[in-house]
Amino acid sequence: MMMVCTSVPHESAPLHVTGRAPYTDDIPEPAGTLHAALGLSPLAHGRLISIDLERLRAQPGVVAVLTADDVPAENNIGPLAHDDPILAHGELRYLGQPVFAVIATTRDAARRAAALAPQVIQAEALPARLNALEAHAAGEYVVPPMHLARGDATGALARAPLRLQGEWQLGGQEQFYLEGQISFAMPQEGGTALLLHCSTQHPSEMQQLVAHALGWGSHRISVQCRRMGGGFGGKESQSAAFACVASIAALRLGHPVKLRVDRDDDFLITGRRHPFHYRWDVGFDADGRILAAEVDLISNAGHSADLSAPVMARALCHFDNAYWLPNLSLHGYSARTHTQSNTAFRGFGGPQGALAIEMILDSVARRLRLDPLLVRERNFYAQGQDITPYGQRVQELHAQSLAKRLSYSSHYAERRAEIAAFNARSPVLKRGIAFTPVKFGISFNVAFLNQAGALVHVYADGSVLVNHGGTEMGQGINTKVAQVVAHELGVPLSSVRCSATDTAKVANTSATAASTGADLNGKAAQAAAQVIKARLTSLASEKLGSARVSFVNGVVHGNGRNMPFSELVRLAYLRRIQLWSDGFYTTPGLSWDKDKLQGHPFYYYAWGGAVVEAVVDTLTGETRILQADLLHDVGASLNPAIDIGQIEGGFVQGLGWLTSEELVWDTQGRLRTHAPSTYKIPTANDCPPVLKVELFGAANSADTIHRSKAVGEPPLLLAFAGLLAIKDACAACGPIGCDPPLTAPATPEAVLRAIDSVAV
Repeated sequence: MMMVCTSVPHESAPLHVTGRAPYTDDIPEPAGTLHAALGLSPLAHGRLISIDLERLRAQPGVVAVLTADDVPAENNIGPLAHDDPILAHGELRYLGQPVFAVIATTRDAARRAAALAPQVIQAEALPARLNALEAHAAGEYVVPPMHLARGDATGALARAPLRLQGEWQLGGQEQFYLEGQISFAMPQEGGTALLLHCSTQHPSEMQQLVAHALGWGSHRISVQCRRMGGGFGGKESQSAAFACVASIAALRLGHPVKLRVDRDDDFLITGRRHPFHYRWDVGFDADGRILAAEVDLISNAGHSADLSAPVMARALCHFDNAYWLPNLSLHGYSARTHTQSNTAFRGFGGPQGALAIEMILDSVARRLRLDPLLVRERNFYAQGQDITPYGQRVQELHAQSLAKRLSYSSHYAERRAEIAAFNARSPVLKRGIAFTPVKFGISFNVAFLNQAGALVHVYADGSVLVNHGGTEMGQGINTKVAQVVAHELGVPLSSVRCSATDTAKVANTSATAASTGADLNGKAAQAAAQVIKARLTSLASEKLGSARVSFVNGVVHGNGRNMPFSELVRLAYLRRIQLWSDGFYTTPGLSWDKDKLQGHPFYYYAWGGAVVEAVVDTLTGETRILQADLLHDVGASLNPAIDIGQIEGGFVQGLGWLTSEELVWDTQGRLRTHAPSTYKIPTANDCPPVLKVELFGAANSADTIHRSKAVGEPPLLLAFAGLLAIKDACAACGPIGCDPPLTAPATPEAVLRAIDSVAV
């Protein structure tokens, strides 16, 4: 029986739907547990003069108040640069920055005391820069600008028969994980060690940053995470402030300390998807083929570097999306502003890069009065035109076949004609349709991060326990890894269990990010299981009298005889055969020159395509997605049911980013959209009434785990078609060939602005 490439339920599904799945906040609190809350900066930029600590300490239930002076060693949580303090010291960098921590007997008491921050913080206000374009004009960046070039963009632009200049902006996006940021620190061994339960995508990084803050070796700190209620990148680096504060407080006071932030504070403290601003100059021919492009990509990085450099690098590397661009000059600027430090979010810059070329191609098609699908097809990568701007060959050229198959199955041509007829007779409601492709590179674009480890234990009764470095945030990594191990050992899936991610078991792990979780950890777990299986095979050959044995569904077969797997394992134990093993995996063939932005940063590409139809109310600007046809490449899927769920979720999350999730700061630097009442994530009602998802079905040409492909991030880019379908509907309000300047998110206000600009 195949345990992989099979739809089996998520391993925690019964616990999820019955409300019995334990998260960090559900861990029983030992007697004496204290609670922490953070006092936040009331200024976007200022010089910290003093904090009225005595007033805070006098509040009911308050046990202690911590400031930057109480950090034992390194006051830093910057993952790549030492530029982000745990608690503010000297300078206030954004409105919402943690300045002090209150430790109290109850969470309510801690929060009430921390809420006094505007009254107890004395600071001198300084000029604040809140706009990325202002920072760009002033040359203020968190990392040096990046440049990616191929060919002669300047000369090719000058020679191009047609040119198009444009400017466009794209908003950020809050991760809005259902489980907020939380850390629970417990002193161990008389205060000489620490156990930290943390909702994080990167336990090893939390271990390292806490160790640095305490001045300890990492061996004294164990970080555990059984599951998260969502992460989406927001718990990769930005769990650190909460982990460090809880840990410092626990060790200082000798009591367990829990820090669970309110949703409003979570919004105010943490960063999100980087907003981008684009300026482009594009040359093309009468058929719509792109001949040259020069593009500025300006991101709002926020007050510190965080992960802005690799986010921008991935944006530059995904600008090409599925297209051959012979002459290209890209310039990436990560602007420093006095706002939250923006960070990872599903796609990690890839969506921001790829959406730019999609908007350009849509404008080119409208200028030429050609079907945008036709223009896209003419620019696809093809044989002989298959080298990316960063020097990597595209081995699989799936764009053409995806587009052909999807346009046929979605009845694209027929529906475009029907939509034109509908718009001609409908003065208020206008419909639009769009196709967009996806080519998404899979791997961390920093080579050393592409590694993983796992432990597999086979117990004397034949049951199996797996521990790996990936974290479960609902995406099903534990289910897939358990399937891989069950398949390798030939046992029922019910015999295999994955335990909590724990830095004391698998060390030096990478974040569960970049869509690599199942790829890396699946391979590591498979390697460990293969070692055990090889040991058991030798024993089985001896007992069954056969040189060839097979392990199938809990039974070992050979020479017409068989024996239960559990019996073989018991015999191996009696023979003193090792029944556990570690496994390690590194992705082969990767290279990257971060200065030249050249190399082979991705192991393979995941492909996809979407055809989306939308309707716009021209009186209110309200929009609705009517139908989405999605065709996505997951290779030989490890678990089709889970992968289809990821495709659906990624698509809808992308629609939220591009249509309703608007972030608004006031002139004082206060984030005004910091709760569900003002920040509008998509709900079940926003899901298209017709949503068709099909898997492409081609096995991965790269040697991945069972020839599968990653599915975490790439499907989010399918939502591009939703934005462009809305733009297509807006264009129906103007003359043929008009190009509505629709920005994202396409809120009703943005839609009405776009319609007003082209309406006749």
